[in-house]
Amino acid sequence: MTFRIRKAFLFPLGLLAIEIVALLVSCIVLKEPVAKIVILAFMILPVIVLFIECLFRRTTIGTEQIETRKFLRRKIVKIAEITAVETIQVKKRAFVTLCAGDDFLIISNAYSKFPLMISQLLSYVPAETVSEETSQMAEEPPRKSTDIISCWLAVALMGFILYAQLRMHS
Repeated sequence: MTFRIRKAFLFPLGLLAIEIVALLVSCIVLKEPVAKIVILAFMILPVIVLFIECLFRRTTIGTEQIETRKFLRRKIVKIAEITAVETIQVKKRAFVTLCAGDDFLIISNAYSKFPLMISQLLSYVPAETVSEETSQMAEEPPRKSTDIISCWLAVALMGFILYAQLRMHS
């Protein structure tokens, strides 16, 4: 089964990227100061990189292996080689680490259907490799929405800035 990053996060992140690009284009067209253009150009990079990374990220959990695909990268961990399944939870953010010798894979609750993902994962890995924290977390996986709310706030703020920029020059 294949799992992807939540669309509820990708959609506002994509809108934010579009708004920042539109603001940059408007600054260039309206001949704004170079410093403003440079700052916007630097703001665009992490947002676009994060969007592309999240857009292409997918994890497939099968009976033989777990495969994570990222932009231009791919990582495979064989189920038979997993020696430990650990969980780190900070507030509503959960990270599940799969260790296989010197190799490891980290899965966060940024994925859609995270509870199903964890239950499927734990049904395939050997029970003795699963930590007590992971078993407890799997019973009631945390649901995180603050990243989505923050992203929508950034979209609203950037939309206001873009509106003010265009209004100022009309």
